[in-house]
Parts: sequence; structure tokens; C-alpha cells
Amino acid sequence: MEVLISAMLPVALVALVGFGVGRSFELDMQTLTRLNIYALLPALVLTSLAETTLALGSAIAIVTSFLLNTVVLYLLAVGLSRRLDFSMDEQKSLIAIVMFSNVGNLGLPFILFALGEAGLERAVVYLVGSSVMIASVFPLVLKGAGLRAGLNVTLRLPVFWAALAGLGLQAAQGALPLPLARGMALLGEGAIPVALLTLGVQLARTELVFGRYELIGAVLRLGVAPLLAYGIGTAVGLQGLDRQVLVLQAAMPVAVNSLIWVTELGGDRVRVARTIVLSTFLSVVTLPVVLWLSSR
Repeated sequence: MEVLISAMLPVALVALVGFGVGRSFELDMQTLTRLNIYALLPALVLTSLAETTLALGSAIAIVTSFLLNTVVLYLLAVGLSRRLDFSMDEQKSLIAIVMFSNVGNLGLPFILFALGEAGLERAVVYLVGSSVMIASVFPLVLKGAGLRAGLNVTLRLPVFWAALAGLGLQAAQGALPLPLARGMALLGEGAIPVALLTLGVQLARTELVFGRYELIGAVLRLGVAPLLAYGIGTAVGLQGLDRQVLVLQAAMPVAVNSLIWVTELGGDRVRVARTIVLSTFLSVVTLPVVLWLSSR
């Protein structure tokens, strides 16, 4: 419980500030979203990828397991959406909900406090895979306008080029000039707070009534995703701490940035905001259970 409080209380505090501001002022959600996507998030991805040290064998297995898990979750989201006759916006939102978990601002501190530095190193590997997926494939999938249109969206996003630059620096063991590195670090540090503030503003305008849709999204995100991750990780050959970190990251609640992307690329942002809140509340119960089960 102490781990959960340490990891989740700061997240809740920032979102609560955004909620208060959203109640007090009329803010443009599109402006907040674009500030994050086109300025802050690219800097965070660039610095994270450039500075990450990866143990190649474990890193490849963790990223491979993440990618396989993401593909299966995507197929589940599409299949369920069609079976339950969801609208296209509802389908896009469910895809965003189930594909990406809060592996950064909740997953990293949670795993650090629960599993120490060794766990954190592996959690960063997972974050890298998620960041690259968000920068490249996710806009294409969420846009839903065909391969060419999706690629055009992806190639116009600075976060995609930031991911490539970060990977290039990592491969070359290079570094940005110090003034540029400091500027990128300052921008990157703002990505998570602005995302949380945006969530709070959206929640201030959202009636928090949780129905079937939000419950389905939360169950897929908190229950199905970690079970799939365990099976896929085992099949890939992950064991011990590698598999435990994979399962824990897969068990995180819905990523706050899902709301950012749905707002920009299409989807039902009200349902996404509600599911973020519901899954985050429920994770207070589910994460300790997953942590205990994954350690056995």
C-alpha cells in the first residue's frame, strides 16, 4: 500500500489541480493537446531513448513480448467493438484504452519502489518499446483512414522523428550538445504534468458515470492485458524479474496520453477520460494482487 500511495498520490494531485482549473476557467482542450503532442512529448521521447541503457538480450525479449501483447489486445478491442456494435469513435477509444497502459508516470515509480533499480531498468525498456509504438504505429491505427493517410499523419508528428533521433543517438552512443540537451530535458519534464492537467480539465467537464463501456475497458486493461503478458512472456522465454516487470507494466491503468491522442486523432474522449479514472481507481486493488501473483 505504501508503494501505491507513493506512486499514485502525486499523479492524483496534479490531475486534481487540472480539475480545479477546468472548473474555474474555460480552457481550449485542443490547444492543451497540441502543446503536448507537438512540443513536450517529442522532447520526452528523445531524451528517454537517447539516455536509456539496454541489456540487449532481455530488452529484445521484453519488447517482443510487449509488441505481441499489443497486437492481441488490438484484435480483442476490434473484435469486441464489432460484436457489441460500437460506433467508430467508440472503437477507436477502446483501442486506445487497451493498447497503452500508464507505464511512465505510474509504472516507473511503482516498479522502482516495488522491485528496485534492477526492475526499473527493465521497466524503462518497456517504456522505450511503448514510446516507439506510440510515435509510429498508434497514429496510423487510430486515424483509421487507410495506410497512406495514416502514414501521412505519423510522418507529420514530431514525436516520430524524435523517436528516430533518440534511437540513433543510443545506437551511436552519442549525445546532444549540452545547451540543446538541457532544453530538451526541460521540455520533456513538462509532458507528464501537462498530460495530467489535461486529464483533470477534461474530467471537470465530464460526468463520471461508469457504464458497460468503461467497465469493459478497465477489465481488458487491468485483467486481460497482464494475463496475456504472462502467457506471451513465458512463451517468448522470459523468466524471473524480466517477466515480472513485463506483467506489471501490462497491468497498469489506462495511459493518460491515450486521452491526448484520442483528442487529436479521433475517438470518444469522454469515455476515455472516464475509463482512465475508473481503471486508476481499480488499480489500487489490482496492482498489489498482480505484484503478489507475478512474484510467485
